[in-house]
Amino acid sequence: MSTVPPPFPTPQEPVDHPELLQLGTGLEAEEPCLRADAARNRARLLEAAARLVAERGAEGVTMEAVAAAACVGKGTVFRRFGDRTGLLTALLDHSEKKFQAAFLGGPPPLGPGAPPVERLRAFGLAMLRRSTDELELQLAAEPGANRRYMSPARRVLRHHIEVLLRQAVPEADCELLSHTLMGQLDPALVHHLTKQCGLPLSRLEDAWIDLVERVAGAGRSG
Repeated sequence: MSTVPPPFPTPQEPVDHPELLQLGTGLEAEEPCLRADAARNRARLLEAAARLVAERGAEGVTMEAVAAAACVGKGTVFRRFGDRTGLLTALLDHSEKKFQAAFLGGPPPLGPGAPPVERLRAFGLAMLRRSTDELELQLAAEPGANRRYMSPARRVLRHHIEVLLRQAVPEADCELLSHTLMGQLDPALVHHLTKQCGLPLSRLEDAWIDLVERVAGAGRSG
C-alpha cells in the first residue's frame, strides 16, 4: 500500500472551510515535516498493518499485532497513530484522498462541470461502490459516537453534499439535509443492507438516485 497520496487538486467549487480537506489522525498535522526516520517508521507500520488486514481482516488487527509485525515497541504505534481507529484511518487515507480528488477536480459528473443534481447522483453511487470495496476496513475504522461526525474525512464528504444542495435547492436547510443524505451512505447501513439483509448493491444505488430526485428534483438541476 502506497503511503504517498496523489497530488491534491485545487477545488473548483466554493469551499467555506478549507481545513476540512485535511485527513489523517491529526497527529501528522502537528508534524508537517516528519524526520526521515519517523517517516520510514510510519511507512513500515502502515505496510505491516496492511499485511495484517490482508491476512486476518481488519477486525483482527490490533496495535500489539502491528508492533510485532513491524518489529517495534507497542508505544511507537500508539505515538504515531494515537489509537487503533487512528491506525485504520491512516490505512484509508490514500483512497480517501483519491476519492476527494475525483469529486473536487475530476471529470464530470462526479467532478465539476455537471449540474448539481447530476453530481449528487454520481457522488452517492461512487460512495456506495467505494464502501462495498472497502467495507470491512471502513467499519473497523469507524470512530466512536463522540467523534464520528467530527472526523475530517466525513466532514469533507458531508460538506460536499451541502455545497451541491445549496446549488440545487438553496431555499432548503441544506446543512441538516446533507446529514440526512449522508445517512443513506453510512458504511454501517451499507453493511447491514448488503451483508445482513442480502440486498444487492444495485437496489441501494436505485434508492440513492430516487432519494436525490425527491430531495432536489431533476427539474432543479439547472
